[in-house]
Amino acid sequence: MNNLRLEVENEIAVLTISRPGALNALNSETLDELNTVLTEIEARDDVKVVILTGGPDKKDNPYKSFVAGADIAEMVNFSAAEARAFGMRASVPFFKLMNMRQVTIAAVNGFALGGGCEIAMACDIRIAAENATFAQPETGLGIIPGFGGTQRLARLVGMGRAKELIFTCDNIDANEAYRIGLVNKVVAKEELMETAKAMAAKIISKGSYAVSVAKAAINNGYDMDIQNAVEMEANLFGITCSTHDKQEGMSAFLERRAANLTDF
Repeated sequence: MNNLRLEVENEIAVLTISRPGALNALNSETLDELNTVLTEIEARDDVKVVILTGGPDKKDNPYKSFVAGADIAEMVNFSAAEARAFGMRASVPFFKLMNMRQVTIAAVNGFALGGGCEIAMACDIRIAAENATFAQPETGLGIIPGFGGTQRLARLVGMGRAKELIFTCDNIDANEAYRIGLVNKVVAKEELMETAKAMAAKIISKGSYAVSVAKAAINNGYDMDIQNAVEMEANLFGITCSTHDKQEGMSAFLERRAANLTDF
């Protein structure tokens, strides 16, 4: 991989986007690499959580950029058909981040602009360093977000705030992103990866199969009517009650001991 680094330890995969000369902007090569590595990770039983972050810049500053957007140098001469294909190319790994059985955490260090904000929104959870900056600046370039921004942002922060951010191209800091519900947590930049790994470890300590089923229930039920969504949940609840982890977890609770949850 030319633009990604993958490290796996203690059932946590740290996936780092690394294009230091371009502030980790997403080009076609990076999107294809991301799709390949996420496909490989999803098949691994030894990975329960994926942390996505951005690599340092040329001056080795690890907190300057998460992902500074899509690569405008690649996009500048796109035709309409090429632009659509580029957007669809991004949607494949972005939906993997959203739907893969592993929990995905965006550890946002620095700029999360355009495609950077969009890839963070595709993750299950977002933790921001205190210096993180978020924006959807596309309309200032005469285009609209093309990697899911008009859809995921509205679902996360509401239609009114999403319209304001997309129409004005305003940058917001980490605390404002937290206030409007775009990120789950804001931490000191030096504590970003430690916090993300601690959250990952807590998630891993629960029933990993149950977590993956809960993720699917939330994702699939979000746009359903409540009656059908609750019925879907009941069906999935029934499935989890047929597992080893259910029997072990409930037995451990009644016996006042730590549970050994192994399903995934």
